[in-house]
Amino acid sequence: MSAILVLDDITVSFDGFKALNRLYLAIDEGELRSIIGPNGAGKTTMMDVVTGKTRPDSGRPLFRQEIDLSRMREAEIAQIGIGRKFQKPTVFEKLTVHENFELSMAGRRDVWHSLCAKLSGAQKDRIDELTEIVGLSGESRRVAGVLSHGQKQWLEIGMLLAQEPHVLLLDEPVAGMTDAETEKTAELFLSLRGKHTLVVVEHDMDFIARLGGIVTVMAEGRVLAEGKLEEVKADERVIEVYLGR
Repeated sequence: MSAILVLDDITVSFDGFKALNRLYLAIDEGELRSIIGPNGAGKTTMMDVVTGKTRPDSGRPLFRQEIDLSRMREAEIAQIGIGRKFQKPTVFEKLTVHENFELSMAGRRDVWHSLCAKLSGAQKDRIDELTEIVGLSGESRRVAGVLSHGQKQWLEIGMLLAQEPHVLLLDEPVAGMTDAETEKTAELFLSLRGKHTLVVVEHDMDFIARLGGIVTVMAEGRVLAEGKLEEVKADERVIEVYLGR
């Protein structure tokens, strides 16, 4: 399987502090990769580099092995199929679930122009499909502001999926969720694996265990360990800097 995303020898410094220190990270197409590590490990900076928010001092962030993301603007990176979900959900709270999806289908241009635009039959079908995928089919006409925290997270993930992303970067997606919502989110991510590439930054170890797959442990701006969760949890270096005894 070929890598869809490669961070090749990336260094980023802020006032002399190396947030990323010659980081090398490769994510395969269709993979569900979990990234863990202590605060200050560089996880957010890594996502900032991929999405064009932060330019590396050296090294290259590569998409499909040949597109250098450091030469592109944030909007261009989103257009080629890299979507990012921040920890706090950003949905249009005064609009319904369905209207939120309408905006995402229209590319989030002018809000009112988008809502007045006629959706094609295929777009309406896609909204129905996305609403079902993220578990909100019974909430379509509800205003987003009254949804639970978990439901808002699912709505925003669905809105990202409407853009047909190749890569989804998900920053602490289950923070603040109930146990039931966390379980449902794990099921959602597992259902998306293969159709999309998911990079999940999380602290919830039970959630990471549910996702399976390869876990990357970051510390001090670089990869400290990589492997199955059981393997990295047994690594003395990981225990020392992150998990504790």
